[in-house]
Amino acid sequence: MKSGNHLLKAAMLSTISIASLSLGSAAFAQDNTPQARDEVDDNVIIVTATKREQTLQDVPISVSVTTAETIERSQVRDLIDLQTLVPSLKVGQLQSSANTNFIIRGFGNGANNAGIEPSVGVFIDGVYRSRSAAQIGDLANIQRVEVLRGPQSTLFGKNASAGIISIVTKEPQFEFGGGAEISYGNYDAVVVRGNVTGPIAETLAVAVEGNYNKRDGYINVVNLNTDSNNRNRWGVRGQILWEPSEAVKVRLIGDYDKIDEVCCGVANVFNGPTGAAVGALGGNIDRNKPFSYNTYQNFESVNDIKNYGFSGQVDWDLTDQLSLTSISAYRAVRSFTNQDSDFTSADLIGSNFADTTIDTYTQEMRIASDFDGMFNFLLGGFYFKEDIDISSGLTFGRDFRNYANLLSGGAYGGNEALIRLLNGLPAATPTTQFGAQGQGRTENFDYKNTAYSVFGQVDFELTDRLTLTGGFNYTKDKKTVASNNASTDVFSSIDLVRTGVNAGIPAVVAANPAFNPFLGLRPLQFLPPFLNYPNAVESGKTSDSDWSYTIRASYKFDERISGYVTYATGFKATSFNLSTDSRPFPTDFIPGSSAQSPAPATSPIRSAGLAVNNLTSGTRYAGPEDAVVYELGLKGQFDGFGFNLALFKQVLKGFQSNVFSGTGFVLGNAEKQSTKGMEIDATISPANGLNFTASYTYLDPKFNTFTGGSAFNAGNNIVPTNLTGFTPTGISKHSVSVGGTYNIAVGDGNALILHADYQLNSAYQIAQGLPYKAAIESLNASIAFAFDNGLELSVWGRNLTEPKYNPVIFASVAQSGSLSGYPPPPRFYGASAKFKF
Repeated sequence: MKSGNHLLKAAMLSTISIASLSLGSAAFAQDNTPQARDEVDDNVIIVTATKREQTLQDVPISVSVTTAETIERSQVRDLIDLQTLVPSLKVGQLQSSANTNFIIRGFGNGANNAGIEPSVGVFIDGVYRSRSAAQIGDLANIQRVEVLRGPQSTLFGKNASAGIISIVTKEPQFEFGGGAEISYGNYDAVVVRGNVTGPIAETLAVAVEGNYNKRDGYINVVNLNTDSNNRNRWGVRGQILWEPSEAVKVRLIGDYDKIDEVCCGVANVFNGPTGAAVGALGGNIDRNKPFSYNTYQNFESVNDIKNYGFSGQVDWDLTDQLSLTSISAYRAVRSFTNQDSDFTSADLIGSNFADTTIDTYTQEMRIASDFDGMFNFLLGGFYFKEDIDISSGLTFGRDFRNYANLLSGGAYGGNEALIRLLNGLPAATPTTQFGAQGQGRTENFDYKNTAYSVFGQVDFELTDRLTLTGGFNYTKDKKTVASNNASTDVFSSIDLVRTGVNAGIPAVVAANPAFNPFLGLRPLQFLPPFLNYPNAVESGKTSDSDWSYTIRASYKFDERISGYVTYATGFKATSFNLSTDSRPFPTDFIPGSSAQSPAPATSPIRSAGLAVNNLTSGTRYAGPEDAVVYELGLKGQFDGFGFNLALFKQVLKGFQSNVFSGTGFVLGNAEKQSTKGMEIDATISPANGLNFTASYTYLDPKFNTFTGGSAFNAGNNIVPTNLTGFTPTGISKHSVSVGGTYNIAVGDGNALILHADYQLNSAYQIAQGLPYKAAIESLNASIAFAFDNGLELSVWGRNLTEPKYNPVIFASVAQSGSLSGYPPPPRFYGASAKFKF
């Protein structure tokens, strides 16, 4: 390897006891732990936040690093659990095991709607994971997790307008070793993991690992006598490391993981006026119990998810001062979900399924310098190609027709013959009558995305203390989407204004409910026909380009204190609305019936003869996000104490808002959203083996301008709302995380290890327009005894305080005025045995 790298590594190893203190809320000094002796220089010292190996003290970015040791002590099993260690990170699992949303500093979106790429980019060993289903498998044999806060678009070529989660796993070793773990906990939780690594030739090493995670569900599906929110997942991963010379290193990775779970149960937060009709059908709901672990369904939810891929990374030292890195990858996600989405024992929704296929190809190439002088650079390119195919649908159950009759006082079915006659429809049969079982909607989307970016960064070390940095990223992003959607809901396709005109009501008043009684049935037309695209008006194509850049000055006041000031921009391209609420833009279509007088104003879709009955306007896509951050940071390392401080103001123009409406998603852009805040991480090591950490995040967010927002009205239904000046939902103003680890030497080489960590997020508003708030807390603890032969026995607990909160509340499906929410997880505890060799 290069002499510069040897010097860097020697300097880092010589300062290990100090540098280990700067790892934020999640890092601890590890050198006195038997299991960690061979991992100190890998886990504690080096981070790659800027795509270079640097100590955390030298990285002029607000970044939290969570080590493998901390993850083990806190029993963190996946990225959902990771949020308990990083106050600025919020992770939520929604609707299914395939949907997870990541938020940093209050900014983030994605999940549920596959057309929306997340604002927080997730990378595993340098490979971009574009969708949440590819991000939530059990964490592999990791080395560390870096959470980069604020826009990172300069060095990361795809969707990093809010931040980055970078997971670094352990490479194969040229010394034989490995480990195994078995854990058992409440809810019959069983976790088994194992890994082995070693050389198979002088220049060739391999590593193989596997994991199995199974647990009973903690939500009781009362009428089925089954459970929901279980765990049933496994995965395998293999690596090959080839080092044919000191100048070349090749790392190949292949992995496959499978999820087959029943998820995710919901609780009834508010039982609206439709609840009486559900009860009249004999349907049960655990009414007005937002934290209930009892739910009702007609069939078990299905979550069948396969996630696999392979990558190859080549690191080549072209000279002593120039190195080349290439990362090629293919990722695939195959996901099938189905859910009884009304969550009652009445058969209102017969199915709500989604079959999704995602294929992603990425290629990154970069060259970096390691000059001895004042100037160094990094220059690279990134290519991204993704194909998504979605086939989904929602159908009525056997009780829906009777349910609609109850809600309409008998008018739904009682007037069917008259409505059919007035519209020239044939007489109803059992399968074609209004609300018949099996009617509904089907959706098919074909999504293609191609993007490339060119990025670079230059560092000028003007003095031994002052370094100026400039970076840029040019991105070109193209998307093409085609839909083939259809509705077989006969009633939703009927023009009730024309029905009134045909019944003799004058056209000038036929659109007025006071004169046209048929319009009272409009709320039951919630699966109207679609207008597919591309068409003569809508191309189904977008093309975005952007220049992002970073300007930074960093200064070392002395060997213990450094600071930086940053101005950076970020970018995320257009996101498509791949849901039932994908509707033409108001500029393309003005809703209304052609039978009314005066007729609706002229619009391109109507002029092209493309209008269909009951077509409404909305969005096909949300435009790009543009981020700006102003940040001031200070980092300090002292004997037994370290801290990282960041003050920032972050602004997103065009923030992509995604709100569930009960049948689909309302997608739009907030013209301007901003957050002012502060982050501070501190560590203290008052004695050998004793480490304390504390982190605090303050966020002050608001919608500066959001004229096209959506919120719940007094009747608990989503309506268009001007949210300018409002506080965005789901964001805690104050977040605190504290923790401690005490390694007590016992005998010759043994250790008793005590660990606890606690996080508290202050109360935040859960959904716009609703009075409900949530304050989240989490207490985790473990006691372990580590023997000098590599065996470790431990007992542990997660979520020990069992707080009561709903992280998400949404409009209940097919139950206007009712609200559903996800209950919090219960207390988990258990015992583990590990062996490392």
